[in-house]
Amino acid sequence: MKDIYSREIDGHTLSAQTLMMGYGYDPHRSEGAVKPPVFLTSTFVFPSAEAGAHFFDQTAGRVPLDQGQDSAGLVYSRFNHPNMEIFERRFALYDGGAAAAAFSSGMAAISASFFALCRPGDVVVHSMPLYGGTETLMRKLMTQWGVILLELPAEASAERVLATLEEGAKLGHVAMVYVEAPSNPTNDLIDFEVINQAVNLHASKALRRPLIVCDNTMMGPVFCQPSLHGADLCVYSLTKYVGGHSDLVAGAVAGTKSIVDQVRSVRSATGSQPDPHTCWMLSRSLETLELRMRYSASSATTVAAWLSSNEFAEVKVLHPDHIDSVAYQKIFKTYFSAAGSTFSFVVPGGREAAFKLIDNLQLMKSAVSLGGTETLVCHPASTTHSGVSVEMRQRFGVDDGLIRISIGLEKPEDLIADLRHAMNKAFPRTAP
Repeated sequence: MKDIYSREIDGHTLSAQTLMMGYGYDPHRSEGAVKPPVFLTSTFVFPSAEAGAHFFDQTAGRVPLDQGQDSAGLVYSRFNHPNMEIFERRFALYDGGAAAAAFSSGMAAISASFFALCRPGDVVVHSMPLYGGTETLMRKLMTQWGVILLELPAEASAERVLATLEEGAKLGHVAMVYVEAPSNPTNDLIDFEVINQAVNLHASKALRRPLIVCDNTMMGPVFCQPSLHGADLCVYSLTKYVGGHSDLVAGAVAGTKSIVDQVRSVRSATGSQPDPHTCWMLSRSLETLELRMRYSASSATTVAAWLSSNEFAEVKVLHPDHIDSVAYQKIFKTYFSAAGSTFSFVVPGGREAAFKLIDNLQLMKSAVSLGGTETLVCHPASTTHSGVSVEMRQRFGVDDGLIRISIGLEKPEDLIADLRHAMNKAFPRTAP
């Protein structure tokens, strides 16, 4: 019998890309099907009444898992189901964490993380800017629950991070340092080692160590693995690159098992699990994740280079290759293996010029989201970040001339032709 959880052959460690093709699934338990079936069932038959009682105790955390068991016995699809377990096992491998839990959306994963790990009166230190949905959750909901928020600027020094943590300790227990790597939509970066140093220094004086939680949607799990750089928990919108085809909505957390288990318990209580078909689609998409991300990232490099030197208008390109900062480049080269395929650029003329450019695109689609097979463009100030105050958007560079672009699988020369056409309409050249 083959070991479906083996990660090596004769001492050779298998890559995550390879393991996505079969890890954690035994075809002989499903009529020999090469691919896992979609297990469309709401409930599961127990081998015996005693086994049912034991499974429920395991699911609720009242008793530990049996030796050699990595998940509780199947009980009910709100708690666990085969398609979700197959996906979670594979995704944890890619992320580099010890465990993973899937959710019905990225915001469901982020919300469950806050509710599991924060209490009224706790302090959350967070990087800026953040995804608009996270901003709304934190400022309009978590504050109502008594959570106190403190901002942390990009590229902050260890001294600055420590000072912010100590400021937070005067207000309450600092429960969490929440960061995006990189930030959406400006591609700002936080140094994981700096965060770790500051958190550990703070922990030596505090009763409990703050947890480091990272939104790894933009680059992970292929180009960045914060779980390997001190993050206790990573949160993801799987809707983006992992799903990767703009045909599903899902989220996940991955990282330290004890912390993932706490977040999973909120999922079980609130019913924010993904359905079997969505999990099946996610497992399918994991098989091509690295191929898609690497091709799109390569194309994005080409498109960003054209934008930076285009003949129509002076454009500020917020792609890692074009951010002229020694500190930024040091962080980027330390933690990221590629620049990714989502970046922003700022055009002169504000909202009017940005809208005109977007409306004249022929191939690229004007829509929110990112990481799909098709190239998408959006205007964050009026869409994804429209719920964020104007003052805050301006403070962190999400201005009216900023356009976010997520490069898909089209040929880069075709995308450049589309941009050239739209730029010519938005910024027509006058004859000398």
